Amino acid sequence: MIVHAQQGETLDQLVWRHYGQTEGVVEMVLAANPGLAQLGPVLPHGHPVTLPDLAPPPAKRLVQLWD
Repeated sequence: MIVHAQQGETLDQLVWRHYGQTEGVVEMVLAANPGLAQLGPVLPHGHPVTLPDLAPPPAKRLVQLWD
């Protein structure tokens, strides 16, 4: 999927806007977009950024203190 940067948006903000998380995802986006880091901290308005598909997060184990 290709998403275009909004005015004054950083890569972290773009990733958070689309995925709702940044941990480990920003690195994946940088790997999918060679040369993106050379644009600087604020992305140019309208710059296309390819976003990779993420695997669903692993299910969390439910712990009950009392049965």
